[in-house]
Amino acid sequence: MAYDDVDAWLAHYDNPMRDVVQRVRLILLSSDDRIDECIKWKTPTFTYKGNLASFFPNSRNHATLMFHHGALIPGKYPHLEGSGKAGRVMKIASIAEAEEYREEIGEIVASWIQWRDSMEHAAAS
Repeated sequence: MAYDDVDAWLAHYDNPMRDVVQRVRLILLSSDDRIDECIKWKTPTFTYKGNLASFFPNSRNHATLMFHHGALIPGKYPHLEGSGKAGRVMKIASIAEAEEYREEIGEIVASWIQWRDSMEHAAAS
């Protein structure tokens, strides 16, 4: 579901990666109807029972999508980079590359949703 505030943010986003950011946004949103979006930290942020990912708006050579808890999402994802305790980033340099990563992004979203739902279920038990 797209929100007007994210559309407005993109309309004023003066960056050579604007079209790539828009494509990645659409890929994320189309991967599962439960994914929501908002503007948080002055950038588009994707959520489902918590913050899934946000763009680094100042990246100019690639769209950088930061998965806030990427290290904790079950599964292996070859295009997630980083070695910290929580966050991971995915750098996408073109619309073609975004399309190439579509399946992996969908798998990340599916794993996130399953993980968040299982945590909620465990907390209710």
